[in-house]
Amino acid sequence: MSEDLTNFRPKTEFSRREFVVTSLAAGFALAVQPVSAQTITTDTNGLTAGEVKIPVADGEIPAYRAMPAKGKSFPTILVVQEIFGVHEHIKDLCRRFAKAGHFAVAPELYARQGDVSKLTDFNEIRKIVAKVPDAQVMSDLDATVAYAKKSGADSSKLGITGFCWGGRIVWLYSAHNPNLKAGVAWYGRLVGPASELNPKHPVDVAAQLKAPVLGLYGAKDTGIPQDTVEQMRAAIKAANGKSEIVVYPNAGHGFNADYRPGYDKEAAQDGWRRLQEWFKKYGAA
Repeated sequence: MSEDLTNFRPKTEFSRREFVVTSLAAGFALAVQPVSAQTITTDTNGLTAGEVKIPVADGEIPAYRAMPAKGKSFPTILVVQEIFGVHEHIKDLCRRFAKAGHFAVAPELYARQGDVSKLTDFNEIRKIVAKVPDAQVMSDLDATVAYAKKSGADSSKLGITGFCWGGRIVWLYSAHNPNLKAGVAWYGRLVGPASELNPKHPVDVAAQLKAPVLGLYGAKDTGIPQDTVEQMRAAIKAANGKSEIVVYPNAGHGFNADYRPGYDKEAAQDGWRRLQEWFKKYGAA
């Protein structure tokens, strides 16, 4: 995959520096309101955290970055957004990584296509997200790694994790970047029809994974049928790689999203534990 994107320049309807999203939304996306009482809030004590700008091929995109306030050369974690964009939940996840000693950064990967944070109609959100090319996302994530390295982070210890929409991206980026150490994909779609913007899906790149991926899925996820999870499991097994898939029998989609009703505390905590162990095992921590 990486060979095809070496000289990639995103094709968009906007000229240089003309982006729909130039700054991140405050709080939670409107589509997820009201927010659950069980929502986890991680403070910024001992952290340097906030919005930054990532230079990309055709301008710059906003991102949320969190890291320890003291020290240097922290391992780098790319945090890839849910379908709702880089809203408060994704920012909080970055702070959780920072509390654990990482340089965590979540770029707004729909910046050219639209602002989903202010939409309440899920179908309207889908229309914007459907316009986002995979090649553009790979390029923007590469630019984010370059930003982290320039900022003093240790990009040789590089991991990626993503949720929902971002879970699919984790698999694709793990086939794209040969310098990635490990990935953890939370309930990301695994199969689908090929299109110009989405030419391949995780099951198509299982044999090209350059870093081991841990997939975390829920057996009760109605949007990601178990037969597709088994297809992916068979594909990574056939590739003889180190990737693994864990399925939580009682969890549905978005089980780590503590701000939503579908949050499964037991599965979320176990997944977070496994994530930390995975990153340590493969050199991303």
